[in-house]
Amino acid sequence: MAKMVMMSTFFFKFIFIFWYRFFFKPLKSLRRSVSNITYATHQFKYQRYHSLLHRNSDLNDHTLIFDVEGALLKSSSVFPFFMLVAFEAGGLLRAIVLLLVYPFVCLVGDEMGLKMMVMICFFGIKEESFRVGRTVLPKFLLEDVGSEMYEVVKRGGKKVGLSKLPRVMVESFLKEYLEINFVVGRELKVFNGFYVGLMEERKTVHANLELVREGKGNSSDMIGISGFHKDLDHSFFSTCKEVYMVTEAEKKNWKNLARDKYPKPLIFHDGRLALKPTPLMTLAMLIWLPCGFILALIRITTALSLPYNISTPLLEFTGLRLTISRPKTTNKEDKFLLKGRLYACNHRTLLDPLYLSFTLSRDLVAVTYSLSRMSEILAPIKTVRLTRNRDEDAKTMKSLLKHGDLVVCPEGTTCREPYLLRFSPLFSELCVEIIPVAIDCHVTMFHGTTAGGLKCLDPFFFLMNPTPSYSVQLLEKVSPSITASNVINGDYAGFAVANHVQTQIGKALEFECTQLNRKDKYLILAGNEGIVSTTKSGK
Repeated sequence: MAKMVMMSTFFFKFIFIFWYRFFFKPLKSLRRSVSNITYATHQFKYQRYHSLLHRNSDLNDHTLIFDVEGALLKSSSVFPFFMLVAFEAGGLLRAIVLLLVYPFVCLVGDEMGLKMMVMICFFGIKEESFRVGRTVLPKFLLEDVGSEMYEVVKRGGKKVGLSKLPRVMVESFLKEYLEINFVVGRELKVFNGFYVGLMEERKTVHANLELVREGKGNSSDMIGISGFHKDLDHSFFSTCKEVYMVTEAEKKNWKNLARDKYPKPLIFHDGRLALKPTPLMTLAMLIWLPCGFILALIRITTALSLPYNISTPLLEFTGLRLTISRPKTTNKEDKFLLKGRLYACNHRTLLDPLYLSFTLSRDLVAVTYSLSRMSEILAPIKTVRLTRNRDEDAKTMKSLLKHGDLVVCPEGTTCREPYLLRFSPLFSELCVEIIPVAIDCHVTMFHGTTAGGLKCLDPFFFLMNPTPSYSVQLLEKVSPSITASNVINGDYAGFAVANHVQTQIGKALEFECTQLNRKDKYLILAGNEGIVSTTKSGK
């Protein structure tokens, strides 16, 4: 009997502990969190963001401290930005692991989920070679900025961005493109030059925020703008005179910041992914990869083995789209069939000369400053490497023009965005007539260009897209002698012709012309001058 009583006592004790742990204890912590929020709310009164938007007083005399993820960006999910880090800096395997772990990230809470994604994405990445935060993330972050919030932020005298993400992910985006004065984010721990996948404690963030406040004497001119987070640390805004809260409903009604409203234009960016890798889009991409690999092999084989009149319709059947436009004044009998002409086109991918060959239905010779050996071997048309010696290159190109048509990309490197880089004037001195060619392409999944990756894979990634498209516009012929005769102020005639051709192509594509060149691009994206080694096919 005593044994039965002891067993009953143990059973009821077990039931009490079970229900206390899974019911009463969560309620206790919930009451504690509610009391903390109530205390913080009494400490400073939250106001609606709508009242700040229509505030008549000038904000130039105030310091704005805003929550990057909760107030500036429209999307509340940070998964796509971590996926970009995982895929671009870590590789395909790391991206697959992040996608598989993401359901658990959603279950464990914001702070623990953030730590899990940081561990997966950054563990083992070399600190010195990490460039994704500067070369890849700014494009996707800019496309997620709310226009209404940015209009408020830019009115502030001093602007402070407060982020729960690692600082290396958001600093370049905020400082270089949005012109934010200070960025306060989580620091990553480093051992022997490599990230270990751990973040510094929040007290470090508090210390960095205190550096922003130094020298002010009082905080009467500090205004906080925050989103509602379950893990929101109210002490970040405790010294602000006013704090404005942004709700999810307000963010949904915001418009995306238009490209022409960017304080600094986004001209260069790197990375293979052309889509924003949300969980569903990432899953679709990973499922498509085997199919895309096989499809790319079929497209390459078709282009290399069949004549133009057969391969062109077959390639279009596989999903490749080619749109052709010719000058209205061109006679039907001409159609640019004369040989020995120079085609000057802007540069979107390594396939530009090939698509021009499909347009003209005949072989061309393409000259290039830097091309991997693998690309040279696989190219279905003849390619000639230039030496960067002006006299030797001019002699080579003149010799090639005597035997057939020549296509050159005066930009010297590819540009993905709607901008044209500076045209080298060498092509303008070689022949009597120049035919400008305006080229544009669109992809849905992968970019066919890279600055920091393996360039020999560029055509393969482009052809892995489900339905990539190309447009080729043949423009009116340009006579260098006539164009040069209109030069004023003693400018070099070659530059005048090059600028004229650049302007014509820019108008046809509605692209903006710049004076940036190949060196500028590679110094920003890869930390080098973009010279491909001839001894390594992958570089």
